[in-house]
Amino acid sequence: MYINVLEIMNMKLTITIIIGFLIFSSCINRQKATLSVQPKPNIVFILTDDQAWNVLGKDGRYTFMKTPNIDWIAEEGMVFDNAFVTTSLCSPSRACYMTGCYAHTHGVYINSYSDPDPKAPFLPKALQEAGYETAFLGKWHMKHGSEPRDGFDYWLGFEGQGKYINPPLNENGREFIEKGYMTDILTDYAKRWIEKPRDKPFCLFLWHKAVHAPFTPAPRDSAAFPNALIPEYENWYDDMEDKPEWLRRGWVYGVHNENWNDSEGKPVPDKIEPHPWNPKNPRWMNYLRAMLAVDKSVGEVRDCLEDLKIMDNTILVYGSDNGFFLGAHQRSDKRLMYEESLRVPLIIRYPEMIKPGDQNSEMVLSIDLAPTLIELAGGIVSEEMQGNSLVPLLKNEPVNWRESIMYEYFQESYAPGFVTITGVRNERYKYIESPDLSNDINELYDLETDPGEMDNLINSPEYESVKLEMMKELKKLKIETGYFDPHVYKE
Repeated sequence: MYINVLEIMNMKLTITIIIGFLIFSSCINRQKATLSVQPKPNIVFILTDDQAWNVLGKDGRYTFMKTPNIDWIAEEGMVFDNAFVTTSLCSPSRACYMTGCYAHTHGVYINSYSDPDPKAPFLPKALQEAGYETAFLGKWHMKHGSEPRDGFDYWLGFEGQGKYINPPLNENGREFIEKGYMTDILTDYAKRWIEKPRDKPFCLFLWHKAVHAPFTPAPRDSAAFPNALIPEYENWYDDMEDKPEWLRRGWVYGVHNENWNDSEGKPVPDKIEPHPWNPKNPRWMNYLRAMLAVDKSVGEVRDCLEDLKIMDNTILVYGSDNGFFLGAHQRSDKRLMYEESLRVPLIIRYPEMIKPGDQNSEMVLSIDLAPTLIELAGGIVSEEMQGNSLVPLLKNEPVNWRESIMYEYFQESYAPGFVTITGVRNERYKYIESPDLSNDINELYDLETDPGEMDNLINSPEYESVKLEMMKELKKLKIETGYFDPHVYKE
C-alpha cells in the first residue's frame, strides 16, 4: 500500500490545530467565568464624633439644616432606627467598633487610656487577612500618640482630639501641620487614597473629628442658619426629682474633680429648676453648622467612588461614636444611659444586598459592625467577637435577634461626677444601676409611656415585677459577656 507522507503530515497539523483551539477555548471560558464572579466589595466606613442620632436633615428635627448627601445614603441603603453604643464615650466606643467587643473585654475603659488589648479581635487585621488594603484617616483617640497603628496599610492620624484649624497630622510616621479645616483636609486625603492604583479591594476608615467640641464649623459655614430657632426638647424641663442624688449633685456643683470633691457633704436639692431654653444657643448652633462640612465630605467621597465606577460595589457605612444630648435633660454631653446619649445614627448602603430605602427596627449595637464587615468581606469572624453580624438583617432574612442590650460606663478620674453605671434596655423598658453606690437609688423607665425618661419608676409598686425582671436580665447579660468592673480610674 502506498502512503502519502505529505497527507499524513497535513492530518497531524490539522489535529494539532484542533487540539490547540480546544485548549484555547477552554482557557477563554475559564477566564470568562473568573471575570463574571463578583469582586469583593470595597468598604468605606465614615464615623462622626458626638453626633446625635436625630440631627440629619432626613430626621426633620432641625428643619433649617439640610444634609442631602448623608440623606442620599439613607435613601439608597438601610437605616437602623434603633442603633446603640455599648459605652457612650469616645475612646471605648471607637475600640468597640474596631474589635466587636465590649469595653471590659477590649480593655479601653475610659478616654485616652490605651489601645485595644492585643489579644482582642481587631477588624482591620481581619480585613487584611481577607485580602484587603486598609487605610485609617482621622480621629483615633485611644492611646496617646499620633503614630501609625498596626492593621493599616495607610495612616493619617493626629494626637487626641486634634484641632479643627491648621491641624498637626501624622502621615505614615511623618509629622507635619496641614493648613485648612480638618474635615476638608481628611476628605481630600481620603479621595487621593481611594484614587490610587491598587490590585486589592480596600477598606477606608474615615473617622472625623467633627462634630466634637469646641464646636467649630468650616469658615464658609460660620454664619449659616442666621434666622434659625433650635426646637426645645420636652425633657429639657426634667427637674430630676426622684432620680439618683448623684445626678442632681453633679448638675448643681459640677462633675469635674475640684468641683465634685468640694461638693462632698454639701446639701443636694430634691429637685432642680431648669434654666430657660435658648433657641439660639450659640454653641449648639455651631454644632449644627459643623455638620454641614461632614455632609459635604460625604458628597465628595460619593462622587469620587462614582467617578471610578466602583460606587455600587462599595459598602458605605455611616455612623457616630456615641450620641449627644444637645439640650436633652439640660445637658450637652453623653456618658449617661439616656436615649439621646445611647442612640446613634447608623446607615449602610450596599446595592448588592440592600434595597433602597430599607429600614430596620431591631436593636443593633456598635459591636455588631466588625463581624458584619468581616463577613461581607469574606473573612473569618473571630469567635471572641461579642457582637452579631447584621448580614441577615441587611438581607431582610428572618432571624432570632437579641431582645435586650447591655450598657456600661466606667468612672473617669477627671470627671468623678459621672459614676460607674451599667444598665439593660429592651423594647419597652430600661433599667440603670450604679454598682459603686449603696446609698443612692437606681433608675427604671417605661419608654412606651415616658420616651423622654423623666419619670423614674424604680420605687413604683406597679413596676416591681418589671424591675426584678430587668435586674435579672442585666445579671444574665453580665455573665454572658464576662462583665467585670476594672476600677481603672486613669485619664
